[in-house]
Amino acid sequence: MQLRNSSSRYGLVSMVLHWGVAVVVFGLFALGLWMVGLDYYDTWRKAAPDLHKSIGITLFAVMLFRIVWRLFSPAPPKLSTYGKWTRLGATFGHVFLYVGLFATMFAGYLISTADGVGISVFGLFEVPSLIDSIPDQADVAGDVHLYLAWILVIFSVLHGLAALKHHFIDRDATLTRMLGRD
Repeated sequence: MQLRNSSSRYGLVSMVLHWGVAVVVFGLFALGLWMVGLDYYDTWRKAAPDLHKSIGITLFAVMLFRIVWRLFSPAPPKLSTYGKWTRLGATFGHVFLYVGLFATMFAGYLISTADGVGISVFGLFEVPSLIDSIPDQADVAGDVHLYLAWILVIFSVLHGLAALKHHFIDRDATLTRMLGRD
């Protein structure tokens, strides 16, 4: 299997990034929902948010790499069977997922650094607090993070359903290209 994208399908790097990011996003969503329900005496009360933040920062770095990779290895062109609205929808959908994911991560950063303390990433290094003077920063960013996370997950499910629609109803190569098949 080729590493780079071709004119007909995605390469191994793009596929691993796509599916890996999807798994991590849904995992972070589940972890986030679970950890906000922990009580004061739960042993995971500190560990779960620390893990969530560390994975979130790692995801940010992976997403930066994903953008660079996309510049280095462009996506295959949209299928010629796509109509105008499908092409626009696909473009909008992908831009929305990227922007939504970065906005969600930025809101998470604002929550975590609202008290002026940086974010430890798996105890290996710290991402400094650069913004901590926004009024009610943690509360506002927390609301934004929560709502964006829900929107992102719902939109990701719709993205997956659209791929299944293309595969089973339209019978085109939309899904198989992201699975490494022509």
